Amino acid sequence: MTTSSLNGESIVFFNGELVAERDAGIPIRDRGFIYGDAVFDATRTFNGKTFRLREHINRLYNSLRYLRIDPGMTPDEMERWSLAVVNHNYPLLPAGQDMWVMQRISRGVETTEPGSVMRPTVLIESHAIPFARRASLYREGVSVVTPSVPRIPPRFVSPRAKTHNYLNLVMGDLEVQDTDPNAWAVLLDESGNLTEGRGSNIFLVKNGKVATPQGRFVLEGITRGVVMELAAGLDLPMEETDLDLFDAYTADEAFLTSTSLCICPISQVNGARVGDGSVPGPITRQLMAAFSDLAGMDYVGQYLAHLPE
Repeated sequence: MTTSSLNGESIVFFNGELVAERDAGIPIRDRGFIYGDAVFDATRTFNGKTFRLREHINRLYNSLRYLRIDPGMTPDEMERWSLAVVNHNYPLLPAGQDMWVMQRISRGVETTEPGSVMRPTVLIESHAIPFARRASLYREGVSVVTPSVPRIPPRFVSPRAKTHNYLNLVMGDLEVQDTDPNAWAVLLDESGNLTEGRGSNIFLVKNGKVATPQGRFVLEGITRGVVMELAAGLDLPMEETDLDLFDAYTADEAFLTSTSLCICPISQVNGARVGDGSVPGPITRQLMAAFSDLAGMDYVGQYLAHLPE
């Protein structure tokens, strides 16, 4: 189907073709739906332009290799179809909006037929980033809570693969939101070290040094990597290391990174104020400004523009 025949309608790439989003459906026996046997990745746009798309696709293919799923298409094809979805759907957004674009690949539809070959389900879709819902985080900072639910250890399932099995992180979110619906969960590991949240990495700043949990214990976020590059460019000491709650409670500054949030300051951890309570702190502010320069737009201003008047 040609996109010209779908003017005014949001589209997705589904198993080899571009179709109207309303016409795409996942079969009830798809292994991604039944078992979470699927991987995904997501980047966002800035003024309609994708950011680090190829890095996200490279991470997607690493996740696919980890789960031993062959998507039946090359990274170049995945990138080309992702851009086709973005280029069609972005003009349909309201002014001032941007979007995620997500690639989702499952192992395919479960079958009991002898000799049948399971083919992967490949979906590329986009949807708007919820700026209005998150705008206040840039004015007040994120309240982080560490739930009792621990992060699954890497020896069981590697967190470095971005799979559809998010139940561990979801359970952490549910526990935290029962106490504070506006808080963000960051799970601890079995040793009491900070790991990550659902779609977010955590950074702490102490005495001018920026630190984040080791990559082998978390999903190594693309934005996480960008921040590490920016810190190096700003001559800020940067390390990957074990960080526990003592480190969080005594940090001068803290922030989350994610594809959609970019860099967002943390105001408190488990009710304890971070630093002197001002958000963002000076180093976080430096990194946020550098990220905006790299993205080619004031992403914080974009969020704050969605605050109610």
